Amino acid sequence: MAAGLVAKPTDPQTLARWWTVFDDSTLSDLMEQARKGNLSVRKAEAALREARADRGIQRAALFPTASANAAGSRTRSSKAAGGGGTANNFANSFDASWELDIFGGKRRSLESATATMESSEEDLRDTLVSLFAEVAVDYMEIRSYQTQLAIVESSVASQTETYEIVRWRHQSGLITQLDEDQARLSLEQTRAEIPTLRSNLEQTKHNLAILLGQLPGTLKTSLATTKPIPVPPSEVAVGVPANALRQRPDVRSAERKLAAQTAQIGVAEADRYPTFTLNGSIGLESLMLGNLYTASARAAQLAANATWKFFDGGKIRENIKKQVALQEQVLCDYETVVLTALKDVENAMVAYANEQTRRRALAEAVRAGQSALDLARHQYFSGLVDFETVLTTQRSLLSAQRELVISDATMSSNLISLYKALGGGWASLPLSATNGGTKAPSPENKI
Repeated sequence: MAAGLVAKPTDPQTLARWWTVFDDSTLSDLMEQARKGNLSVRKAEAALREARADRGIQRAALFPTASANAAGSRTRSSKAAGGGGTANNFANSFDASWELDIFGGKRRSLESATATMESSEEDLRDTLVSLFAEVAVDYMEIRSYQTQLAIVESSVASQTETYEIVRWRHQSGLITQLDEDQARLSLEQTRAEIPTLRSNLEQTKHNLAILLGQLPGTLKTSLATTKPIPVPPSEVAVGVPANALRQRPDVRSAERKLAAQTAQIGVAEADRYPTFTLNGSIGLESLMLGNLYTASARAAQLAANATWKFFDGGKIRENIKKQVALQEQVLCDYETVVLTALKDVENAMVAYANEQTRRRALAEAVRAGQSALDLARHQYFSGLVDFETVLTTQRSLLSAQRELVISDATMSSNLISLYKALGGGWASLPLSATNGGTKAPSPENKI
């Protein structure tokens, strides 16, 4: 196992709220705001409610339908055709119809709708997994830009002091104009980096606000204070990468889609067999309204129908072939998602471990650069080295400092990618919160 990663089972609670490992209250607050306000989550919740309603429609098809009817009519015939007589007719009835599901077509439709609904549940969870990862990455970038700004502004202050000393030395005739111009060049180049960093910082805040379902600029005040980049824990439990398949919502969704399409084959197969329908009606019928609710007005009807489409030019057979071909396509999609999930986990582990190694090297470079700058300044003022040595050392140190900050943010972002690859985050929103939630399917569901 790579550095910083431990091959032991991940705690479900920690994986569900993985951002708490950074111990940053601001980040936790942003996650809660994103869960409540993100528009993609709200859209996924609406899609889930749609899938649940569709399942209810398919379930209702298993039961009889009943209706109540009331009617009254008066008919007057013409004298030329019927003698000019008037006739009344009054009726009340209860009608029922039931298509028997003898060959399981309706049950397979319900099974398909149930699997589709469960796929929508996993799609909602997958939306949450992606959302929380994006929010955290944007937050890390914000802290990275803030820290880089502080470093650059500190470097500007230091270079300004150096420039003033060099200018004084030039005015005193101790050095040439070249040294002063080089000091000014370095100072202004460093100062020019500040607007770009500020622009990137504000744009990232705007991106984060959109993820939270808020107007751009809303977070300007709450994130105005500069804070360090959250430090990841020294060790992260990742378990066995193959077990990530049990947690990843996209894999679970793909499996449910395969189950739904498999059930559609059964629906198509059922069309090969006869359909049986029972119809019944009981009611009251009379030519006079006063006699409508008497025993003599009672009427009843019972009928049974059987229909078998024994020739359709091969339409049903071809539809079965079509559904089988669609199942093969969905199976390929499922296998692709599984392989992609394993790749994501392995890539995230490699990136996280290697960035730790890179970060240690950059930390050593910063320490060496600071020491070199102090020594170069001392030797320059002692007349032992030229000013170009000081400038080169300053630029190298500033570059190393910024690279170290970027590495810190990258390491945290790589850990976020690892948690995303492991499917962490979705348990933070119970599906019961989206209007009548159903029990989540077990990862061990088989088709």
